Amino acid sequence: MSSEQIIASLKELVATPENPGKVLTDPADLDNYGKDWTKIYPPKPLAIVLPKTTEQVQALVKFANENQVALVPSGGRTGLSAGAVAANGEVVVAFDNMNQILDFNASDRTVRCQAGVVTEQLQTFAEENGLYYPVDFASAGSSQLGGNLSTNAGGIKVIRWGMSRDWVAGLKVVTGKGDVLDLNKDLAKNNTGYDLRHLFIGAEGTLGFITEATMKLTRKPDDLTVLVLGLNDLTNTMDVLQAFQKKLDLTAYEFFSHQAMGHVLAHGQVQAPFETEAPYYALLEFEAVSDQVMDDAMALFEQCVEEGWVLDGVISQSETQAQNLWQLRERISESIAPRIPYKNDISVVVSKVPGFLQEIDNVVTEHYPDFEIIWFGHIGDGNLHLNILKPEDMAKEDFFEKCQQVNKWVFEIVERYQGSVSAEHGVGMTKKPYLQYTRSEAEIAYLRGIKQVFDPNNIMNPGKIFD
Repeated sequence: MSSEQIIASLKELVATPENPGKVLTDPADLDNYGKDWTKIYPPKPLAIVLPKTTEQVQALVKFANENQVALVPSGGRTGLSAGAVAANGEVVVAFDNMNQILDFNASDRTVRCQAGVVTEQLQTFAEENGLYYPVDFASAGSSQLGGNLSTNAGGIKVIRWGMSRDWVAGLKVVTGKGDVLDLNKDLAKNNTGYDLRHLFIGAEGTLGFITEATMKLTRKPDDLTVLVLGLNDLTNTMDVLQAFQKKLDLTAYEFFSHQAMGHVLAHGQVQAPFETEAPYYALLEFEAVSDQVMDDAMALFEQCVEEGWVLDGVISQSETQAQNLWQLRERISESIAPRIPYKNDISVVVSKVPGFLQEIDNVVTEHYPDFEIIWFGHIGDGNLHLNILKPEDMAKEDFFEKCQQVNKWVFEIVERYQGSVSAEHGVGMTKKPYLQYTRSEAEIAYLRGIKQVFDPNNIMNPGKIFD
Protein backbone atom coordinates (compact mmCIF):
# COMPACT_ATOMS: atom_id res chain seq x y z
CA MET A 1 0.00 0.00 0.00
CA SER A 2 1.10 3.58 -0.60
CA SER A 3 1.49 6.02 2.28
CA GLU A 4 -1.68 7.80 1.22
CA GLN A 5 -3.64 4.54 1.19
CA ILE A 6 -2.34 3.59 4.65
CA ILE A 7 -3.34 6.98 6.09
CA ALA A 8 -6.80 6.75 4.51
CA SER A 9 -7.27 3.26 5.96
CA LEU A 10 -6.17 4.41 9.42
CA LYS A 11 -8.79 7.16 9.35
CA GLU A 12 -11.49 4.62 8.51
CA LEU A 13 -10.40 2.28 11.31
CA VAL A 14 -10.84 4.89 14.06
CA ALA A 15 -13.88 6.65 12.60
CA THR A 16 -16.39 4.80 14.79
CA PRO A 17 -19.32 7.18 15.40
CA GLU A 18 -19.64 6.67 19.18
CA ASN A 19 -15.93 7.20 20.01
CA PRO A 20 -14.14 8.64 16.98
CA GLY A 21 -10.36 8.61 17.13
CA LYS A 22 -7.97 10.90 15.28
CA VAL A 23 -5.24 10.59 12.66
CA LEU A 24 -2.64 13.36 12.49
CA THR A 25 -0.20 14.02 9.66
CA ASP A 26 0.79 17.65 10.23
CA PRO A 27 4.63 18.00 10.37
CA ALA A 28 4.49 19.57 13.85
CA ASP A 29 2.41 16.63 15.14
CA LEU A 30 4.73 14.10 13.49
CA ASP A 31 7.69 15.73 15.24
CA ASN A 32 5.94 15.97 18.62
CA TYR A 33 4.52 12.45 18.75
CA GLY A 34 7.41 10.75 17.00
CA LYS A 35 9.99 11.30 19.74
CA ASP A 36 10.59 11.08 23.46
CA TRP A 37 13.04 12.98 25.70
CA THR A 38 16.08 11.54 23.92
CA LYS A 39 17.69 13.76 21.31
CA ILE A 40 19.74 11.18 19.42
CA TYR A 41 17.32 9.87 16.77
CA PRO A 42 15.33 12.38 14.67
CA PRO A 43 11.62 11.45 14.47
CA LYS A 44 10.20 10.38 11.11
CA PRO A 45 6.78 8.74 11.57
CA LEU A 46 4.29 8.25 8.76
CA ALA A 47 1.23 9.24 10.81
CA ILE A 48 -0.09 9.57 14.36
CA VAL A 49 -3.21 7.66 15.41
CA LEU A 50 -5.03 8.57 18.62
CA PRO A 51 -7.53 5.77 19.32
CA LYS A 52 -10.31 6.04 21.88
CA THR A 53 -11.05 2.37 22.63
CA THR A 54 -9.41 -1.03 22.93
CA GLU A 55 -11.45 -2.15 19.93
CA GLN A 56 -9.88 0.57 17.79
CA VAL A 57 -6.40 -0.46 18.95
CA GLN A 58 -7.23 -4.05 18.05
CA ALA A 59 -8.40 -2.98 14.58
CA LEU A 60 -5.15 -1.03 14.08
CA VAL A 61 -3.02 -4.02 15.04
CA LYS A 62 -4.92 -6.37 12.75
CA PHE A 63 -4.57 -3.89 9.88
CA ALA A 64 -0.85 -3.55 10.60
CA ASN A 65 -0.42 -7.33 10.43
CA GLU A 66 -2.27 -7.60 7.16
CA ASN A 67 -0.25 -4.80 5.54
CA GLN A 68 3.15 -5.06 7.28
CA VAL A 69 2.85 -1.63 8.90
CA ALA A 70 5.10 -1.03 11.89
CA LEU A 71 3.48 0.46 15.01
CA VAL A 72 5.18 2.46 17.78
CA PRO A 73 3.36 3.16 21.08
CA SER A 74 3.42 6.67 22.52
CA GLY A 75 2.46 7.70 26.04
CA GLY A 76 3.71 10.85 27.74
CA ARG A 77 6.91 10.69 25.65
CA THR A 78 9.08 11.19 28.73
CA GLY A 79 11.27 8.13 28.01
CA LEU A 80 15.05 8.34 28.06
CA SER A 81 16.00 5.31 25.93
CA ALA A 82 14.23 6.12 22.63
CA GLY A 83 11.69 3.37 23.26
CA ALA A 84 8.88 5.55 21.87
CA VAL A 85 10.81 7.09 18.97
CA ALA A 86 9.46 6.49 15.46
CA ALA A 87 12.48 7.10 13.23
CA ASN A 88 11.70 4.85 10.25
CA GLY A 89 8.28 5.75 8.88
CA GLU A 90 6.27 3.87 11.50
CA VAL A 91 2.71 4.66 12.54
CA VAL A 92 2.62 6.04 16.07
CA VAL A 93 -0.26 4.87 18.27
CA ALA A 94 -0.63 7.59 20.91
CA PHE A 95 -2.80 6.97 23.96
CA ASP A 96 -3.46 10.60 24.95
CA ASN A 97 -7.20 10.25 24.29
CA MET A 98 -7.54 6.97 26.21
CA ASN A 99 -7.21 8.84 29.49
CA GLN A 100 -10.23 7.85 31.56
CA ILE A 101 -10.43 6.36 35.03
CA LEU A 102 -13.04 3.68 34.40
CA ASP A 103 -13.80 2.10 37.76
CA PHE A 104 -12.90 2.31 41.45
CA ASN A 105 -13.37 -0.39 44.07
CA ALA A 106 -12.92 0.90 47.61
CA SER A 107 -13.09 -2.56 49.18
CA ASP A 108 -10.36 -3.98 46.94
CA ARG A 109 -8.51 -0.66 46.89
CA THR A 110 -8.12 -0.90 43.12
CA VAL A 111 -8.72 1.53 40.27
CA ARG A 112 -9.14 0.59 36.60
CA CYS A 113 -7.57 3.07 34.19
CA GLN A 114 -7.04 3.49 30.49
CA ALA A 115 -3.42 3.50 29.37
CA GLY A 116 -3.32 7.26 28.75
CA VAL A 117 -4.10 8.22 32.34
CA VAL A 118 -1.31 10.52 33.55
CA THR A 119 0.58 9.41 36.67
CA GLU A 120 -0.34 12.55 38.60
CA GLN A 121 -4.01 12.06 37.62
CA LEU A 122 -3.95 8.63 39.25
CA GLN A 123 -2.13 9.97 42.32
CA THR A 124 -4.72 12.76 42.71
CA PHE A 125 -7.64 10.33 42.28
CA ALA A 126 -6.19 8.08 44.98
CA GLU A 127 -5.74 11.03 47.35
CA GLU A 128 -9.32 12.23 46.76
CA ASN A 129 -10.49 8.78 47.86
CA GLY A 130 -8.32 8.71 50.98
CA LEU A 131 -5.73 6.38 49.46
CA TYR A 132 -2.26 6.56 47.91
CA TYR A 133 -0.57 5.54 44.68
CA PRO A 134 3.10 5.41 45.65
CA VAL A 135 4.91 5.16 42.30
CA ASP A 136 6.35 8.63 41.79
CA PHE A 137 8.96 10.42 39.69
CA ALA A 138 9.81 13.87 38.34
CA SER A 139 7.77 13.28 35.16
CA ALA A 140 4.57 12.38 37.05
CA GLY A 141 2.80 15.40 35.60
CA SER A 142 3.14 14.16 32.02
CA SER A 143 4.10 10.47 31.98
CA GLN A 144 1.25 8.05 31.24
CA LEU A 145 0.36 4.80 32.95
CA GLY A 146 0.78 2.66 29.83
CA GLY A 147 4.30 3.98 29.30
CA ASN A 148 5.15 3.57 32.98
CA LEU A 149 4.13 -0.07 32.87
CA SER A 150 5.78 -0.72 29.52
CA THR A 151 9.10 0.36 31.04
CA ASN A 152 8.33 -0.85 34.59
CA ALA A 153 9.09 2.65 35.86
CA GLY A 154 10.49 2.99 39.37
CA GLY A 155 11.23 6.46 40.67
CA ILE A 156 11.83 7.90 44.11
CA LYS A 157 9.79 5.59 46.38
CA VAL A 158 11.08 2.16 45.33
CA ILE A 159 12.95 1.56 48.59
CA ARG A 160 9.58 1.35 50.38
CA TRP A 161 6.95 0.57 47.74
CA GLY A 162 8.71 -1.12 44.85
CA MET A 163 8.40 -0.75 41.06
CA SER A 164 5.36 -0.18 38.86
CA ARG A 165 4.84 -3.92 38.35
CA ASP A 166 4.24 -4.35 42.09
CA TRP A 167 1.01 -2.32 41.83
CA VAL A 168 -0.64 -4.02 38.86
CA ALA A 169 -3.67 -6.16 39.71
CA GLY A 170 -4.68 -6.78 36.10
CA LEU A 171 -4.09 -5.72 32.50
CA LYS A 172 -6.01 -5.55 29.28
CA VAL A 173 -3.67 -5.86 26.30
CA VAL A 174 -3.84 -6.15 22.54
CA THR A 175 -1.15 -8.62 21.45
CA GLY A 176 0.96 -8.32 18.33
CA LYS A 177 -1.40 -10.82 16.69
CA GLY A 178 -4.39 -8.63 17.43
CA ASP A 179 -5.85 -10.72 20.26
CA VAL A 180 -7.36 -8.94 23.28
CA LEU A 181 -6.32 -10.54 26.59
CA ASP A 182 -7.62 -9.80 30.09
CA LEU A 183 -4.69 -10.76 32.27
CA ASN A 184 -5.11 -11.89 35.89
CA LYS A 185 -8.63 -10.39 36.26
CA ASP A 186 -7.47 -8.32 39.25
CA LEU A 187 -7.03 -11.36 41.49
CA ALA A 188 -4.71 -11.32 44.50
CA LYS A 189 -4.20 -15.08 44.16
CA ASN A 190 -4.22 -16.78 40.78
CA ASN A 191 -1.77 -19.65 40.42
CA THR A 192 -3.00 -21.00 37.09
CA GLY A 193 0.18 -21.13 35.07
CA TYR A 194 2.29 -18.38 33.57
CA ASP A 195 1.46 -14.84 34.69
CA LEU A 196 1.43 -13.15 31.27
CA ARG A 197 0.74 -9.82 32.95
CA HIS A 198 4.40 -9.54 33.88
CA LEU A 199 5.60 -10.26 30.35
CA PHE A 200 3.90 -7.10 29.11
CA ILE A 201 5.21 -5.00 32.01
CA GLY A 202 8.65 -3.84 30.93
CA ALA A 203 8.25 -5.10 27.34
CA GLU A 204 8.24 -1.57 25.85
CA GLY A 205 5.32 -2.35 23.57
CA THR A 206 7.25 -5.03 21.69
CA LEU A 207 4.75 -7.81 22.51
CA GLY A 208 1.57 -5.77 22.27
CA PHE A 209 -0.08 -2.63 23.63
CA ILE A 210 -1.47 -2.16 27.13
CA THR A 211 -4.88 -0.46 26.82
CA GLU A 212 -6.17 -0.74 30.41
CA ALA A 213 -4.62 -1.45 33.80
CA THR A 214 -6.15 -2.14 37.18
CA MET A 215 -3.83 -0.57 39.75
CA LYS A 216 -3.62 -1.29 43.45
CA LEU A 217 -3.69 1.53 45.97
CA THR A 218 -2.56 1.69 49.58
CA ARG A 219 -3.07 3.85 52.67
CA LYS A 220 -1.82 7.40 52.56
CA PRO A 221 1.44 7.85 54.51
CA ASP A 222 1.34 10.07 57.58
CA ASP A 223 3.52 13.13 58.25
CA LEU A 224 6.18 12.54 55.61
CA THR A 225 9.34 14.23 56.82
CA VAL A 226 12.49 14.97 54.82
CA LEU A 227 16.07 15.01 56.07
CA VAL A 228 18.89 16.29 53.84
CA LEU A 229 22.42 15.39 54.91
CA GLY A 230 25.79 16.58 53.66
CA LEU A 231 28.06 13.54 53.42
CA ASN A 232 31.78 13.55 54.06
CA ASP A 233 32.56 10.80 51.55
CA LEU A 234 30.84 8.64 48.95
CA THR A 235 31.10 5.50 51.07
CA ASN A 236 29.14 7.30 53.80
CA THR A 237 25.98 6.87 51.73
CA MET A 238 25.87 3.24 52.81
CA ASP A 239 26.91 3.98 56.40
CA VAL A 240 24.02 6.42 56.78
CA LEU A 241 21.54 4.11 55.04
CA GLN A 242 22.40 1.17 57.28
CA ALA A 243 22.20 3.29 60.42
CA PHE A 244 18.77 4.75 59.62
CA GLN A 245 17.25 1.51 58.37
CA LYS A 246 17.93 -0.15 61.71
CA LYS A 247 15.40 2.17 63.34
CA LEU A 248 13.22 3.72 60.62
CA ASP A 249 11.22 2.50 57.62
CA LEU A 250 12.44 4.92 54.96
CA THR A 251 10.06 5.89 52.17
CA ALA A 252 12.90 7.35 50.06
CA TYR A 253 16.69 7.50 50.09
CA GLU A 254 18.08 9.68 47.30
CA PHE A 255 21.57 10.87 46.48
CA PHE A 256 23.14 13.71 44.47
CA SER A 257 26.55 15.24 44.06
CA HIS A 258 27.55 18.81 44.90
CA GLN A 259 27.89 19.50 41.15
CA ALA A 260 24.30 18.34 40.61
CA MET A 261 22.99 20.62 43.35
CA GLY A 262 25.02 23.50 41.93
CA HIS A 263 23.02 23.36 38.69
CA VAL A 264 19.75 23.42 40.63
CA LEU A 265 20.84 26.38 42.77
CA ALA A 266 22.00 28.29 39.69
CA HIS A 267 18.40 28.47 38.51
CA GLY A 268 17.56 30.51 41.61
CA GLN A 269 14.29 28.76 42.50
CA VAL A 270 15.75 26.64 45.31
CA GLN A 271 18.08 27.57 48.17
CA ALA A 272 20.96 25.56 49.57
CA PRO A 273 19.81 23.38 52.48
CA PHE A 274 22.61 24.65 54.77
CA GLU A 275 25.82 26.70 54.60
CA THR A 276 28.25 23.77 54.85
CA GLU A 277 29.39 22.43 51.48
CA ALA A 278 29.67 18.67 51.07
CA PRO A 279 30.87 16.55 48.13
CA TYR A 280 27.68 14.44 48.24
CA TYR A 281 24.21 14.72 49.72
CA ALA A 282 21.59 12.22 50.85
CA LEU A 283 17.87 12.93 51.04
CA LEU A 284 15.92 10.69 53.40
CA GLU A 285 12.14 10.58 53.77
CA PHE A 286 10.17 8.80 56.50
CA GLU A 287 6.84 8.90 58.30
CA ALA A 288 7.16 10.95 61.49
CA VAL A 289 4.09 9.42 63.09
CA SER A 290 5.15 10.05 66.69
CA ASP A 291 7.54 12.02 68.86
CA GLN A 292 9.51 8.82 69.35
CA VAL A 293 10.17 8.52 65.60
CA MET A 294 11.43 12.12 65.52
CA ASP A 295 13.61 11.47 68.56
CA ASP A 296 15.06 8.39 66.86
CA ALA A 297 15.74 10.38 63.68
CA MET A 298 17.57 13.12 65.56
CA ALA A 299 19.59 10.59 67.57
CA LEU A 300 20.60 8.85 64.34
CA PHE A 301 21.61 12.19 62.81
CA GLU A 302 23.80 12.97 65.83
CA GLN A 303 25.34 9.50 65.62
CA CYS A 304 26.21 10.01 61.96
CA VAL A 305 27.84 13.36 62.74
CA GLU A 306 29.87 11.82 65.58
CA GLU A 307 31.03 9.01 63.28
CA GLY A 308 32.27 11.60 60.79
CA TRP A 309 29.89 10.43 58.08
CA VAL A 310 27.76 13.59 58.02
CA LEU A 311 29.00 17.20 57.93
CA ASP A 312 25.65 18.98 58.32
CA GLY A 313 21.95 18.44 57.87
CA VAL A 314 18.47 19.91 57.95
CA ILE A 315 15.09 18.35 58.72
CA SER A 316 11.74 19.61 57.42
CA GLN A 317 9.39 21.21 59.93
CA SER A 318 6.35 21.39 57.65
CA GLU A 319 4.92 19.84 54.51
CA THR A 320 5.93 22.93 52.53
CA GLN A 321 9.51 22.71 53.73
CA ALA A 322 9.60 19.01 52.89
CA GLN A 323 8.44 19.80 49.33
CA ASN A 324 11.11 22.51 49.04
CA LEU A 325 13.86 20.11 50.12
CA TRP A 326 12.63 17.58 47.55
CA GLN A 327 13.21 20.23 44.87
CA LEU A 328 16.97 19.86 45.42
CA ARG A 329 16.69 16.37 43.98
CA GLU A 330 13.75 16.61 41.60
CA ARG A 331 14.94 19.69 39.69
CA ILE A 332 18.30 18.20 38.69
CA SER A 333 17.19 16.78 35.33
CA GLU A 334 15.43 20.02 34.43
CA SER A 335 18.42 22.17 35.42
CA ILE A 336 20.97 20.24 33.35
CA ALA A 337 18.71 19.74 30.30
CA PRO A 338 20.07 22.80 28.42
CA ARG A 339 23.52 21.15 28.46
CA ILE A 340 22.17 18.17 26.44
CA PRO A 341 23.26 15.50 28.94
CA TYR A 342 24.10 11.98 27.84
CA LYS A 343 22.29 9.82 30.38
CA ASN A 344 23.09 6.40 31.74
CA ASP A 345 20.63 4.69 34.07
CA ILE A 346 22.52 1.86 35.78
CA SER A 347 22.12 -0.29 38.87
CA VAL A 348 23.80 -2.80 41.15
CA VAL A 349 22.82 -4.33 44.47
CA VAL A 350 22.83 -1.64 47.14
CA SER A 351 25.90 -2.87 49.02
CA LYS A 352 28.10 -2.51 45.93
CA VAL A 353 27.12 1.09 45.12
CA PRO A 354 30.10 3.06 46.54
CA GLY A 355 32.82 1.00 44.84
CA PHE A 356 30.80 0.74 41.65
CA LEU A 357 30.21 4.48 41.43
CA GLN A 358 33.82 5.32 42.24
CA GLU A 359 35.19 3.02 39.53
CA ILE A 360 32.94 4.51 36.87
CA ASP A 361 33.69 8.06 37.96
CA ASN A 362 37.43 7.37 37.78
CA VAL A 363 37.21 5.87 34.28
CA VAL A 364 35.10 8.68 32.82
CA THR A 365 37.19 11.41 34.48
CA GLU A 366 40.46 9.84 33.30
CA HIS A 367 39.46 9.53 29.65
CA TYR A 368 37.40 12.72 29.36
CA PRO A 369 38.68 15.22 31.94
CA ASP A 370 36.91 18.09 30.16
CA PHE A 371 33.47 16.50 30.53
CA GLU A 372 31.38 17.57 33.51
CA ILE A 373 29.97 14.53 35.32
CA ILE A 374 26.70 14.82 37.25
CA TRP A 375 25.72 12.00 39.61
CA PHE A 376 22.34 11.51 41.26
CA GLY A 377 19.87 8.71 41.73
CA HIS A 378 17.85 6.34 43.85
CA ILE A 379 20.81 5.07 45.82
CA GLY A 380 18.57 3.31 48.36
CA ASP A 381 17.67 0.72 45.71
CA GLY A 382 21.05 0.70 43.90
CA ASN A 383 19.96 2.86 40.94
CA LEU A 384 22.39 5.56 39.78
CA HIS A 385 22.02 8.17 37.05
CA LEU A 386 25.28 9.08 35.32
CA ASN A 387 24.91 12.30 33.32
CA ILE A 388 27.72 13.53 31.09
CA LEU A 389 27.21 17.17 30.07
CA LYS A 390 28.06 18.35 26.58
CA PRO A 391 30.77 21.01 26.44
CA GLU A 392 29.36 24.19 24.93
CA ASP A 393 31.94 24.27 22.13
CA MET A 394 31.38 20.64 21.02
CA ALA A 395 28.95 19.58 18.31
CA LYS A 396 26.12 17.33 19.50
CA GLU A 397 27.05 14.55 17.07
CA ASP A 398 30.71 14.53 18.20
CA PHE A 399 29.61 14.54 21.83
CA PHE A 400 27.27 11.55 21.42
CA GLU A 401 30.00 9.65 19.56
CA LYS A 402 32.46 10.16 22.40
CA CYS A 403 29.84 9.18 24.98
CA GLN A 404 29.24 5.92 23.15
CA GLN A 405 32.96 5.21 23.57
CA VAL A 406 32.51 5.89 27.28
CA ASN A 407 29.61 3.43 27.35
CA LYS A 408 31.85 0.46 26.63
CA TRP A 409 34.04 1.17 29.65
CA VAL A 410 31.05 1.96 31.88
CA PHE A 411 29.16 -1.18 30.91
CA GLU A 412 32.20 -3.39 31.33
CA ILE A 413 32.19 -2.24 34.96
CA VAL A 414 28.44 -2.85 35.13
CA GLU A 415 28.95 -6.39 33.85
CA ARG A 416 31.74 -7.06 36.34
CA TYR A 417 29.50 -5.90 39.19
CA GLN A 418 26.61 -8.02 37.79
CA GLY A 419 24.49 -4.93 37.40
CA SER A 420 22.01 -3.60 34.86
CA VAL A 421 22.65 -1.26 31.93
CA SER A 422 19.08 0.02 32.34
CA ALA A 423 17.64 0.15 35.83
CA GLU A 424 14.32 1.85 35.11
CA HIS A 425 14.29 3.62 31.73
CA GLY A 426 14.06 0.57 29.50
CA VAL A 427 16.28 -0.53 26.62
CA GLY A 428 14.68 1.14 23.61
CA MET A 429 17.29 1.97 20.99
CA THR A 430 19.93 3.72 23.09
CA LYS A 431 20.69 0.68 25.29
CA LYS A 432 20.04 -1.97 22.64
CA PRO A 433 23.73 -2.33 21.63
CA TYR A 434 24.65 -3.03 25.26
CA LEU A 435 22.01 -5.57 26.27
CA GLN A 436 24.61 -8.37 26.38
CA TYR A 437 26.34 -6.69 29.33
CA THR A 438 23.34 -7.57 31.51
CA ARG A 439 21.64 -10.46 29.70
CA SER A 440 23.29 -13.70 28.62
CA GLU A 441 23.04 -15.02 25.06
CA ALA A 442 20.67 -17.72 26.27
CA GLU A 443 18.39 -15.14 27.94
CA ILE A 444 18.32 -12.97 24.83
CA ALA A 445 17.41 -16.02 22.74
CA TYR A 446 14.45 -16.68 25.04
CA LEU A 447 13.42 -13.02 24.79
CA ARG A 448 13.43 -13.29 21.01
CA GLY A 449 11.34 -16.46 21.25
CA ILE A 450 8.74 -14.72 23.40
CA LYS A 451 8.61 -11.83 20.93
CA GLN A 452 8.00 -14.30 18.09
CA VAL A 453 5.04 -15.89 19.91
CA PHE A 454 3.21 -12.62 20.57
CA ASP A 455 4.32 -10.64 17.50
CA PRO A 456 5.23 -13.07 14.69
CA ASN A 457 5.18 -10.36 12.00
CA ASN A 458 7.41 -7.97 13.99
CA ILE A 459 5.09 -5.01 13.73
CA MET A 460 5.05 -4.01 17.42
CA ASN A 461 7.69 -1.36 18.13
CA PRO A 462 10.29 -3.07 15.93
CA GLY A 463 13.95 -2.31 16.52
CA LYS A 464 13.49 -1.76 20.26
CA ILE A 465 15.27 -3.93 22.88
CA PHE A 466 16.82 -6.01 20.06
CA ASP A 467 16.69 -6.14 16.25
